[in-house]
Amino acid sequence: MPLKLGPAGVPLSCKGRTIVEGMDDITALGLETMEIQTVRTVAPHHFDQYWQAGILSWKTGFEMNLHGPYYAELLGNKRERSRTLSKMEASLQAAKIVNARHITYHVGPYGEFKRGKDANEQVANVMAGVVDRCAEIWNNEDESEDYAAFPWVIDNSPTLIGVETSGRQELWGTLEEVLEVTNHVEGTVPVLNLAHIHARGHGRLRTSEDFGELFDLVRETIGGKTFYCHFSGIEHRMGNALHYTQIKKSDLKFEPLAEFLAEDGDWLDITMISDSPLLEHDAMFMLQQCEKAKHRLFEKQARDERRNKLAIAQGMDPEELAAREAEEKAKREAAEQGKTAPTPPAPKKETKPAAKKSTKKADEPMMLDSEEDDDDLF
Repeated sequence: MPLKLGPAGVPLSCKGRTIVEGMDDITALGLETMEIQTVRTVAPHHFDQYWQAGILSWKTGFEMNLHGPYYAELLGNKRERSRTLSKMEASLQAAKIVNARHITYHVGPYGEFKRGKDANEQVANVMAGVVDRCAEIWNNEDESEDYAAFPWVIDNSPTLIGVETSGRQELWGTLEEVLEVTNHVEGTVPVLNLAHIHARGHGRLRTSEDFGELFDLVRETIGGKTFYCHFSGIEHRMGNALHYTQIKKSDLKFEPLAEFLAEDGDWLDITMISDSPLLEHDAMFMLQQCEKAKHRLFEKQARDERRNKLAIAQGMDPEELAAREAEEKAKREAAEQGKTAPTPPAPKKETKPAAKKSTKKADEPMMLDSEEDDDDLF
């Protein structure tokens, strides 16, 4: 399972604060990707940094990605849509220069549209135009164009246009809406912002099975095994994302996702961007959780293999041996807590008249082993 992790922007610990220096720091941390944030617009004075980053990305295989302008109104009136498209044009030019594999876009509010077919068709038409414009920028047939400065334009395919899931009810971008558009527009991919999906679904991603169902749904809808995701802690209320938080302070945990990736994610190829306020620190935390999940899986597989060998040697069924080991483990845990394991003859002593003389002391250990007392303790 290929998994690339990296921050959304230059690492907080980077002293130089330039994109290239950020790439060096990310690589030194054992991470493999980053996403450049253009936030409100693309600054022309950053294009020199973009080109240097593109050269480094091309030579080293470091995956570069870019996030388009945050404030979009693709479902607004003609003036609002034109203003958004002009910002997207600048980000497409930057994506070419930086050799970005993905560029992420928001759609914005529903505006005058209602949820459903008409809004989705409008988004699909706009995104189809964006894909065509991206292809024009990458595949300029003008013979006078010198591609010596951008060798990846010849050997790489154009940047993939990512449509991101949104985290608020008034914004277009439910998981189903994003999947419907990307399924019909070639050259687009869904950007699964897991924090947004969690918030908009009122905390829907809690177990490894929840994450498994999510990735299965995406695979069944659009096919393929390559995913581009964002992850962060999130504070949310009433189905709306309020703001990102560090992962450890959120009810959206990464451990269940790491467990799913270790046990059932062999078929996945994921690029995971940390949107957390801690950026590279939480990216490293995610990497550590993935490693721990792998170790736990290996330990479990080793125990199962050992159990099977023992069962075969003793002429027993592996499940029977596992049940016996579980029973012995329960007895050991009970002994460590100062308990005595319940024995079958114990109830018979209560029926004898002689037992009434020592009920105050002799019966006390037996009361600790009753089911009612166990419920009170735990």
